[in-house]
Amino acid sequence: MTTPPVSIETATQCVILARGGSKGVPGKNLKRVGGLSLVARSVRAARAAASVTAVHVSTDDPQIAAEAERFGAEVIHRPAALSGDGASSEAGWLHALGEIAAQGRAVERLVFLQCTSPFTTGADIEACLAAMDGQEAACALSVIEDHSFLWARDAAGFGHGTNHDEQRPRQRRQDLPPAFRESGAIYCVRRADFEQHQSRFCGPVALCPVDHPPVEIDSFDDLALCVQIAARRGGDAIEAERLDRVAAVVMDFDGVHTDNLVLTDETGREAVTTSRGDGMGLGLMRAAGYWRLMILSKERNPVVERRAAKLGIEVHQAVDDKVATLESWLAEQGLSWAQMLYVGNDVNDATAMARAGLSACPSDAHPEILAQADWVLPQPGGRGALRAMCDTFLMRTR
Repeated sequence: MTTPPVSIETATQCVILARGGSKGVPGKNLKRVGGLSLVARSVRAARAAASVTAVHVSTDDPQIAAEAERFGAEVIHRPAALSGDGASSEAGWLHALGEIAAQGRAVERLVFLQCTSPFTTGADIEACLAAMDGQEAACALSVIEDHSFLWARDAAGFGHGTNHDEQRPRQRRQDLPPAFRESGAIYCVRRADFEQHQSRFCGPVALCPVDHPPVEIDSFDDLALCVQIAARRGGDAIEAERLDRVAAVVMDFDGVHTDNLVLTDETGREAVTTSRGDGMGLGLMRAAGYWRLMILSKERNPVVERRAAKLGIEVHQAVDDKVATLESWLAEQGLSWAQMLYVGNDVNDATAMARAGLSACPSDAHPEILAQADWVLPQPGGRGALRAMCDTFLMRTR
């Protein structure tokens, strides 16, 4: 009998399987999409889901373990016997459940995420849990609506339609019976049902349609495609309403406008590297007139002032207390923190990022900032990160 539905406060543990071995793409779980490793993307998605109590990464690989911990996951060390090609996902999940339970942790629901689906969001996880609870199901999974014409071979080897009749006039694709295929991204189960049946499909199944790029990474071609999709989307997918709320963009300078390196000559003069592409994007944003732009820097350096002047952007330098400065600046602009995007790269940006309605960072930001930022831009600082941000905003004005 299926366990009754539970409230949103119920202990919900997320488990991500991320073994070190992979034949199709060696080292796959540490490959980067949109500036983040696949395991990091899954951890960030799980941490963004309000119902998830804790995130656990089950792995046999020390590098994956270190990466998972950097982004706020707890590590479960998976034995070699459960880490080979022949080991089932269910075996890994059951081992993880045993380890979590042995710590005395409450577990009512489990969320299983697959690193091979890099575009999962916290909202998707919440939707899948809601589908399971709403239908009083034992389990749920993410699916993609499929309008394909499907075929099979008959006993003689000839093709025949399985969801259409090829001997009748051709239907429109949208008139086919509704069909769904697994996205491979999210599986949710109730603990009692999962332990009893030891399968992800442990009773009545709820389907949760998601709007993901329909790609699972099993080959280098899949990986390359996802990298391109992430670049097109400006890194992490940010909900449209959050982007539309932004009226001001405040940027740190070093490590955001620059690559965080400095050339110092024998006289002590400094020179930095910036991106013409970033400059073009910021110029287009300024010309569009929808956003107030500002550079906020801890350092005082003539190069910051010169760069800001060239970009036509307001600048505040030698700022130790960024929050206090922003409090005053926002009041002058008639704006609130909720309307501001803050782009930072290092720990001195953390407080301002936490207050901002939306926070972003380049892909090479400090690990604490990578773990905190709402939006990880797909390029490093000074090498296209700001252009990716600008393109994302500008696309919404077309």
